[in-house]
Amino acid sequence: MDGDRVEIDGGIMEGGGQILRVSTALSCLLGLPLRVRRIRAGRSQPGLRPQHLSGLEIIRDLCEGKLEGGEIGSTEISFTPGKIKGGTHIADTKTAGSVCLLMQVAMPCVLFAASPSELRLKGGTNAEMAPQIDYTVMVFKPIVEKFNFTFSCDIKKRGYYPQGGGEVVVQMSPVKELSPINLTERGTVTKIYGRAFVAGALPIKLAKDMSAAAVRCIRKEIRDLYINIQPVREPDDQAFGTGSGIIVVAETSTGCLLAGSSLGKRGKNSDKVGIEAAEILLRNLKHGGTVDDSLQDQLIIFMALAKGVSRVKSGPITLHTQTAIHFAEQLTKAKFTVTKSEEEDPSNDTYIIECQGMGMINPNL
Repeated sequence: MDGDRVEIDGGIMEGGGQILRVSTALSCLLGLPLRVRRIRAGRSQPGLRPQHLSGLEIIRDLCEGKLEGGEIGSTEISFTPGKIKGGTHIADTKTAGSVCLLMQVAMPCVLFAASPSELRLKGGTNAEMAPQIDYTVMVFKPIVEKFNFTFSCDIKKRGYYPQGGGEVVVQMSPVKELSPINLTERGTVTKIYGRAFVAGALPIKLAKDMSAAAVRCIRKEIRDLYINIQPVREPDDQAFGTGSGIIVVAETSTGCLLAGSSLGKRGKNSDKVGIEAAEILLRNLKHGGTVDDSLQDQLIIFMALAKGVSRVKSGPITLHTQTAIHFAEQLTKAKFTVTKSEEEDPSNDTYIIECQGMGMINPNL
């Protein structure tokens, strides 16, 4: 069997957990036995961390596969997938590891299961180095559903660094195949909205400060739009631990959603948190693409699986996106091309990511 394993070098390009997520999800979908070496070699603390291990375990459980080398700190794993089944699956990082990253690895797989699935994901809902759950619900969900599937995402409890303790329940039904997407027209920004939150021991004033600072920052560039960033205090029974942060979303006339977000932490001024999110949003609006930096790489696996040609206009291609494309091409028959967009405005740094998808068909439906 070992001769047929696909060998993945987890230390190249972005060199992080994303290589593991993309390659194990595709291994599971395509029934390809896999060996990943040099896991997270590009990180200060290489090898599997709790959230990567939980991601591998949920994939293993989803398809009754076999995982070797699955322990914290391991830099090499072997994975032999089985048949993807629906039902309820639980993944718990037992840390503030991101539930959104668990969702990223499991979601493509359960789309091609035999029956509906419920994923109970536990860990951090608003974590550093990962999309916040608010981003997943407000931006990722409406855009990814253009591939012609739907899912529900119920935030049972929010959890913050360092303990985590959050829980999100995702429900979705399988599909026969995914449709390609065409996101090439930005349109004009029609509204800007968001939420600034505090939880635990923090006063609502901090949320109001973050919101006001973000609005002031955006106002300097965009004067005539109503900006609605709600300050909220998470109910105590729906949040574990203490945390704060903000997400600001711009919606366009063509249905594009681009965002900026930031997390508060001890010693970081709340105005600074608000300004940081606003500046990220403004930067994403400047390049003229239809998706922001955070969404770019999350769409790659779905483009690779879809039937037909997908096209997405984006700003500068991130290393995460280049990495996702590299491994999607290595494991599927999808073909990507990235070309500089022929813009009317030469100052725009925009690109067209085009993919001839492999046209994955769900064998169970």
